[in-house]
Amino acid sequence: MDYMDRHEVSAADRRLLVPMLRSSDDGAATEFWRRGGQGRVIERMVRKVGLEDTAPPPAEKPGFWGYTALSARDVVRMYRYLLDEAPEGQREFVLQQLRRSTPCGTDGFDQTFGIPRAVRRPWAVKQGWSGFGETPAEPCHVRPAAWRPDLGLGRPVLHTTGVVGDRIVVVLTLHPAGTSFRTAAARITSLTRQVARA
Repeated sequence: MDYMDRHEVSAADRRLLVPMLRSSDDGAATEFWRRGGQGRVIERMVRKVGLEDTAPPPAEKPGFWGYTALSARDVVRMYRYLLDEAPEGQREFVLQQLRRSTPCGTDGFDQTFGIPRAVRRPWAVKQGWSGFGETPAEPCHVRPAAWRPDLGLGRPVLHTTGVVGDRIVVVLTLHPAGTSFRTAAARITSLTRQVARA
């Protein structure tokens, strides 16, 4: 959203934004991170949205957007901003992409954990993961056209966030080193079911 706030979005930009939002394309995310000044992207959004628990990556990892500190509370604030305050065109574009989340990320990881597996549509989701290696042990069965390696940023992480009907659902998880993707996906899906029932 930071890039869309500050630039007229071109057709070339859309060709990066669509797979970034639908298929968790790390290459596209890294390109927008670079264009926005890396950690300055986070600093601007913290000010704009009033985020309290979000900070740029540590100084020793400035190029790694995946090391951005965040909390479930701040992710909810981002969704509230998107739903209630973002310009209508921006809101509709982002939500349209999140509603069309692909089963597989561009790196071959399955994106159907959490909300997509635990809750019936309508939903609009953005998934996140790291720490499971550059390629999945069990590749997703439907691979998107574009494929790029995962950045492999450390300890296993799975996040599922989105809008489910009229509710915002955010489940962020950090798993012990060595946890398989399958095990982590089962855990976050079970947690998401519990959150969705609450």
